[in-house]
Amino acid sequence: MTDLAATYFDAAIALLRRVRDEESATIEAAAAALADTVAAGGRVFAYGAGHSSLPAQDVVYRAGGLALVNLLAVPGAVGVDVVPATLGSALEQVGGLARVVLRSSPARAGDLLVIISLSGRNPLPVEMAQEAKALGMTVIGVTSVAYAKETHSRHASGTFLKDHCDVVVDSKIAPGDAELSVSGIPAPFGPASTVVTSALMQAVVATAAADLAERGVTPPMLRSGNVDGGHEWNARVFEEYADRIFYRR
Repeated sequence: MTDLAATYFDAAIALLRRVRDEESATIEAAAAALADTVAAGGRVFAYGAGHSSLPAQDVVYRAGGLALVNLLAVPGAVGVDVVPATLGSALEQVGGLARVVLRSSPARAGDLLVIISLSGRNPLPVEMAQEAKALGMTVIGVTSVAYAKETHSRHASGTFLKDHCDVVVDSKIAPGDAELSVSGIPAPFGPASTVVTSALMQAVVATAAADLAERGVTPPMLRSGNVDGGHEWNARVFEEYADRIFYRR
């Protein structure tokens, strides 16, 4: 392994250890909110724009994951599948879009929405949280609180995602999302936000599943379709929870 590769791994591991040690209380709180929603018969949604959609997608229809997590997708803002790719970033700055998306979705009062935005500064994630709260949903934000200290909000209110959530889980990523800097390369590089945020999401879901089990509620978990009996197991889960799973419709 090259020195640079080792340096990147060391940086990512240090961030993972930091969120493990410093965010244990917020992870527990987010998991409890998720478990409360599931136990009460509510539905669960996850939203992230651009590369922040990757950790959201990672907990949807996932082997070893909670079957009830649905992706709340904003067409054109999910990832780099749209052309031009810069359109996704532009859509994050369009006011009013979040209201249209939420009002057109199955989301309703009593449901839970996880909003993932590294900076939390753009109108779309800010208004997504505002609109979800107005609908009576529980809102969990996964973001870097440092951005609120070192950048300016792009929302007219001057607020960030973190200001509109019931629970905020801080990813600890430094503004710019780049862990490496080398002479001869003109910009810092080596983003770690996806690694850290995906781990945070999996930690929240795993803790929520254990919380449900402790309450005597069997969490509907998915199995890999690449192991014997996996598809049959998942088919039973899909049938039992059809009214709370929307990625099969």
